[in-house]
Amino acid sequence: MSTGYDQVRPLRWENDALLMLDQRLLPAEERWLELRDAAGVAEGIRSMAVRGAPAIGIAAAYGAVLAAREAGGEWARLTSALEMLGAARPTAVNLEWALQHMRTLAEGVPPGEWGQTLLAEAHALHEADVAANRSMGQFGGALIEGGAVLTHCNTGSLATGGYGTALGVIRSAWGDGRITKVYADETRPWLQGSRLTAWELVRDGIPVSLLCEGAAASLLAGGEVSWVVVGADRIAANGDVANKIGTYGLAVLARHHGVRFMVVAPTSTIDMQTTSGADIPIEVRAEDELLSFAGKPVAAEGAGAWNPVFDVTPAGLIDAIVTEAGIVEQPDPAGMHQLFGSR
Repeated sequence: MSTGYDQVRPLRWENDALLMLDQRLLPAEERWLELRDAAGVAEGIRSMAVRGAPAIGIAAAYGAVLAAREAGGEWARLTSALEMLGAARPTAVNLEWALQHMRTLAEGVPPGEWGQTLLAEAHALHEADVAANRSMGQFGGALIEGGAVLTHCNTGSLATGGYGTALGVIRSAWGDGRITKVYADETRPWLQGSRLTAWELVRDGIPVSLLCEGAAASLLAGGEVSWVVVGADRIAANGDVANKIGTYGLAVLARHHGVRFMVVAPTSTIDMQTTSGADIPIEVRAEDELLSFAGKPVAAEGAGAWNPVFDVTPAGLIDAIVTEAGIVEQPDPAGMHQLFGSR
């Protein structure tokens, strides 16, 4: 397994504060936010200074540390802050999982130990995420046997604790000589593909070509791409996957053109309590994100917008779900239960 091509980290804990790389400003500016309270972390999550389900979960874990320090030993203050953090982004199950995990830990120790206990666990979760991503990179990279790959949104170090999920697979496969080229969707309206994925890959010395989502069908029709590799924000018990808007359309196109479709996500993204994708809450964000760009209007005055930021890809369109615990090929309820039924 290649462990190179890994120069980026989006979160750091230094001097009793969470340092968060403000991804809204990339690639033009690299600015770190110094966050010293839970409200600041919640705003960083809500405003998409940090994004990507695993990175959101890790940020929330550090936010819980700050909440514990602010609570002054009062359980009601701690739980209120955790609820505030949980409301920042409703779709990513990692956020809910991390906060519940930290709450359970706090319940088991005296209030005077909340800060120390939760900080040690936040560091452990951060390190475990990077290790899990390397395992996913190995598992998923071994499925790729040549050709180019297409990815959507950003699933790299910026979306995780480091190395990445789908982009970790791409890093691993590139390092092992298994792929010839990387294509990345721009990913509108936030342009995570062009601003973030391209920035990461260029920084790591991996050649990348951008395309707008409307060009994906023509690219896949050309026969160069062997796999579409994407991440996930929540995976239901039947294998349905919620991910960045546009993922579902790519899966349909991939199936039509005989291109295989891989979803890469940590087990913390698996939600065995949610029966199917129909039960996953889909966040709809402000119209202005579509009607303007960089603060300037790009649509006719008076036009409205529909801005869901996730869609659901049915399990029947997915060839493989890759996690650090293993791979479910041709996912269905039985296969999901076999690997994740204990979750």
